[in-house]
Amino acid sequence: MDEETLITRLDDRLDTAVYANVDASMNGLQVGTTENKVDTVAVAVDAAMATIDTAIERGVDLLITHHGISWGGIDRITGREYAQIASLMSADIDLYVSHLPLDGHHQLGNAVGLADYINLNPDSQTPFGELNSVTIGCQGHFEDPVNVETVQQRLESLQLDNQSVQILPFGPDLIESVAIVTGSGADWLDEAATADVDAFITGEGKQQIYHEARELDITVFLAGHYATETFGVKRVAEMIESWGVETTFISHPTGL
Repeated sequence: MDEETLITRLDDRLDTAVYANVDASMNGLQVGTTENKVDTVAVAVDAAMATIDTAIERGVDLLITHHGISWGGIDRITGREYAQIASLMSADIDLYVSHLPLDGHHQLGNAVGLADYINLNPDSQTPFGELNSVTIGCQGHFEDPVNVETVQQRLESLQLDNQSVQILPFGPDLIESVAIVTGSGADWLDEAATADVDAFITGEGKQQIYHEARELDITVFLAGHYATETFGVKRVAEMIESWGVETTFISHPTGL
């Protein structure tokens, strides 16, 4: 496929422009010219040397990641950024990034992917996690209430490195409603409490989230930043496959 066509489709499908004034990440094409043909695409959570090296080994034309290289612009191309960009350019691999658009997207996003994974009723899922003019998460209900251990087991089945899911069990014994912000979403706990959900799921927490959850009577699951953010790029890969382009997923869990 012509790369310009592919990039345009991705920008349109992911609503990239909607997040332009909200996201610190420079979403869209971060490295490349759109003048190439794309026969193979790799997707990964992080644009780190580990995933770039694997993309080079697999001989792909385009690497799509959730976390990119440029966060608000690059003033100097030195150190890690130089090594990353130089490796991509020498291998003739372009880099496309989708950060918050791929968190909050209502069909392709990390949050809805995680909601589906833990079996929240798809018909109950609605946007959650307000950030200025956009949302970056979702909330929904189980068909029937489940206990804390069941949610824990479903989340721990995500882990590729035997990472445990930390629980702050301050809500009801049976969970019916859940709010989700993947990655680093502790700042949306108050919104979850206002939404009157039984539990809040995010990737990682902050020190104060313990007392906040306890005082708000809500259960919090900390399921890992990486583990909760693999859904979006995988769904993008499935979409690109439907366009007739070969894709591959690069797995590199961080344990965090």
